[in-house]
Amino acid sequence: MSIKVKSLSKLYGQQKALNNLSLEINKKEIIGLLGPNGAGKSTLMKSIVGLLKPDKGEIMINNLPLKSHGLDIRKIIGYLPENNPLYYEMYVREYLGFVAGIRDLPKNRINEVIEMVGLTSEQNKKIKDLSKGYKQRVGIAQAIIHEPEILILDEPTNGLDPNQILEIRELIKKAGKEKTVIISTHIMQEVEALCSRIIVLNKGNMIADESLDSFKQDFINLEEAFHQKTNNL
Repeated sequence: MSIKVKSLSKLYGQQKALNNLSLEINKKEIIGLLGPNGAGKSTLMKSIVGLLKPDKGEIMINNLPLKSHGLDIRKIIGYLPENNPLYYEMYVREYLGFVAGIRDLPKNRINEVIEMVGLTSEQNKKIKDLSKGYKQRVGIAQAIIHEPEILILDEPTNGLDPNQILEIRELIKKAGKEKTVIISTHIMQEVEALCSRIIVLNKGNMIADESLDSFKQDFINLEEAFHQKTNNL
């Protein structure tokens, strides 16, 4: 499952969110998408998912243009936005049943995904009563319930405590064995723990696209490497 982004540009007024961006991502890669606030990370993710229409450029998924095959392509993408928009008044099992129904999935898939993401003990609670870590699990569950080939996660561990972060990382690792995964994050330890490749954006421009080892090799740590890259633009 390949993703090809060709000369993608997106403007918000006079601000360039993406500036003639091109990249290619292959199957079974876990990509760390890095950059400061306003770098264009979320805009790129939303464009690949089909939630935003770029001003210029093209996105190809498995050599099919997103512009003309959007509905079919969305069926093979799982997406967790940064703000994780859940229906808080619904129960966990009820919500996942709702998502499964939209996607015309068999009921046994609800049980499978609940067990897979560790929600068995929480499945009969209202989403509003869950801890933030369990809310993130529900978000990941809805993103993977249809067994997508591409998984896009925007800041999946933002605001979680250390134990919750480790648990979510394990879920992502498992997903990455069979899927193409793109993760936006500010946490350098997360990149090192999960990603084989790093793409750095700044002001809508791609300023690095390297393997994790290459990105780190001339620097003491990832934090130093990241700041060096972004400050050199």
